[in-house]
Amino acid sequence: MATGQKLMRAIRVFEFGGPEVLKLQLDVAVPIPKDHQVLIKVHACGVNPVETYIRSGTYSRKPLLPYTPGSDVAGVIEAVGDNASAFKKGDRVFTSSTISGGYAEYALAADHTVYKLPEKLDFKQGAAIGIPYFTAYRALIHSARVKAGESVLVHGASGGVGLAACQIARAYGLKVLGTAGTEEGQKVVLQNGAHEVFNHREVNYIDKIKTYVGEKGIDVIIEMLANVNLNKDLSLLSQGGRVVVVGNRGTIEINPRDTMTKESSIIGVTLFATTKEEFQQYAAALQAGMEIGWLKPVIGSQYPLEKVAQAHENIIHGSGATGKMILLL
Repeated sequence: MATGQKLMRAIRVFEFGGPEVLKLQLDVAVPIPKDHQVLIKVHACGVNPVETYIRSGTYSRKPLLPYTPGSDVAGVIEAVGDNASAFKKGDRVFTSSTISGGYAEYALAADHTVYKLPEKLDFKQGAAIGIPYFTAYRALIHSARVKAGESVLVHGASGGVGLAACQIARAYGLKVLGTAGTEEGQKVVLQNGAHEVFNHREVNYIDKIKTYVGEKGIDVIIEMLANVNLNKDLSLLSQGGRVVVVGNRGTIEINPRDTMTKESSIIGVTLFATTKEEFQQYAAALQAGMEIGWLKPVIGSQYPLEKVAQAHENIIHGSGATGKMILLL
């Protein structure tokens, strides 16, 4: 070991598998920022469902082993590499991606994936922005091309992406409906931009939505669990309506005829397809949301780094999220 090399606590994955493959190590070398990179002292890191898929080895993107999971950190700039002059040591920041992994005391990030964190948001909120808000923005603005005055149903609205979608949709002038599976979840959805909320655990909730929206149907559905809901979504859409698939955990049978009469669309979305220019555009819109005050992440369950396996278990098998899951460093 080189003398003077700083060490940190970090989660390392040496093989793909269940939550038990997440190993806490106490002697991981702190990375050193190179050209156009910064090193961040991590205060909080968001936990996203996609990180559990990557860890299990079932996702289309497989990192080289061993690796540290996590992309959405918030903290303070510790060191700045060459040509990363937009930042200085001590700046409060959040990221939409990391190079070295976010489940760690320090994280390396490319300077173009790092953004200033306004004073009015704390580090937990900063760690809740990355994947949820950039995904929700891409789904609504880029993929669905929503217009002010249209109606949107956020199907599974009480988690990180769902609440982000409600806040963005409301700020952009849409009529916002949401669903949640718990009383607490429904309350939070209403407090964060939805005009109306429905309980997706009720047997007849789809009929209630149909009654509420009337003949016209819903213009856009942001879908968090397509393998359960996609066939119902198609029956809810308006003429020319579109379903944007943000989350899916399996297969489903649909009748394609349901898309024909309404000329509706099913559109998939992944943040990994976003270009550097698109990220800059989304960041500008989200930064405005922070300044004006409509972008306000809601924090859900919080875990210390050593309880990360439990966090991964709960984000998939929990009884319905309320707010964004966070690791605290």
